[in-house]
Amino acid sequence: MRLLMVFMAFNLIIIVHELGHFIVAKLSGIKVEEFSLFVGPKIFSFRKGETMYSLRVFPILAYVKMEGEDEDSDSERAFINKPVWVRASVIAAGPLSNLILAFLLICIVYSFTGYNTRTVKTVHEGSSAAETGIMEGDTVVAYNGKRIYDPMEVIQFLYISKGKPTQITIKREGEKELITKDIVPKVYREYLFGFYADSTPGRSNVVTDLAMGGPAEKAGMQVGDKIVALNGTEVTAIEEIKAFLKENEEAEVAVTVERQGSKQVLNITPRLTENYELGMEFLRVEKGSLLGIMGSAARFTYSNIRMVPYSLYWLVTGQVSITEMTGPVGIVSTMNNAAQRSETFMEALLQILLWTGLISAAIGATNLVPFPALDGSKLLILAIEAISRKKIPVEKEAIITSIGFFILIGFSIFVMANDIMRFIIK
Repeated sequence: MRLLMVFMAFNLIIIVHELGHFIVAKLSGIKVEEFSLFVGPKIFSFRKGETMYSLRVFPILAYVKMEGEDEDSDSERAFINKPVWVRASVIAAGPLSNLILAFLLICIVYSFTGYNTRTVKTVHEGSSAAETGIMEGDTVVAYNGKRIYDPMEVIQFLYISKGKPTQITIKREGEKELITKDIVPKVYREYLFGFYADSTPGRSNVVTDLAMGGPAEKAGMQVGDKIVALNGTEVTAIEEIKAFLKENEEAEVAVTVERQGSKQVLNITPRLTENYELGMEFLRVEKGSLLGIMGSAARFTYSNIRMVPYSLYWLVTGQVSITEMTGPVGIVSTMNNAAQRSETFMEALLQILLWTGLISAAIGATNLVPFPALDGSKLLILAIEAISRKKIPVEKEAIITSIGFFILIGFSIFVMANDIMRFIIK
């Protein structure tokens, strides 16, 4: 049931995108020839007015077919014959629909779960934050010269900068001016299996998530496993596991886990991992006002939008490896893991909605990138047409789109193969 919910959520993102194109095209008087749910041979279809509505056999994706979208047409209602601003509105409606969906879903999730703020709740003694002079109640405004909209960005920028000394900007109550301070993150190396533990007291040896491509995942560890022994020595808490690995270093470990009432032994070789720490925690609002929820959801959505250009930059500059990227297989797997580790149906639903919102924001922002075959490239072509007052021939645009399409398909196959290899190489 939960896997079905994940699958439906993934399709929802694509369907909403195409609905955006469809609705604005209809409102603009463009003739829409077909709106299709899914792809492949038709299962059934019906016509309402001038538009054919169809359901196809492969339950993934959706598409809208407009007259004059990919070919010349003499009709006044053809897409190609509409003013530039109308065509731009139709194209932009898809990505914008994804961004609106993301915002609405995050609002729903935050209304049930609460949300994190940029306000510092705790500063650990002897930490980088304490040495820098950060105090409880301070609000983090920028890190490493980059504006902070969501507290998770602090962690992202910390790791992408590999913990190098930098600056942090805070807003302090009672101070009119922002305060910028030098901060030196603590860098420490430790041997890890590559899993995340339950924070509930007495359950810190229960696996709640796995680092993609990490030693634990490759050895076959699963979300929900309870680590009960290392090389035959009983362990009951994450602190005992960390202490064992500190002494063991890189030697292979026989890890005994409890899974669905039975015990299994997994042979795992820990990996030396470099971690970075600032030593502060952020304040969480459990029950916020409507305006607080909407404001936090808007910042979270914007944070995920701007991570798209940041990620592309990090990819080009080599700060992030292409092998770390994930596609539909990895996304569905991650969403399913989040749903499966939830104890109740409601928790699973909220996890799925959260991930759906995050991915919808990323897809909406990615589609606005001016790369051939994406909506962003079509908007760029229309901008050139508006400035030059000269239409780019449909055939030339089709060639550009085809080249981009094949590049994207090749890239998608690589990313998908990378996802699949994570599952089969254990």
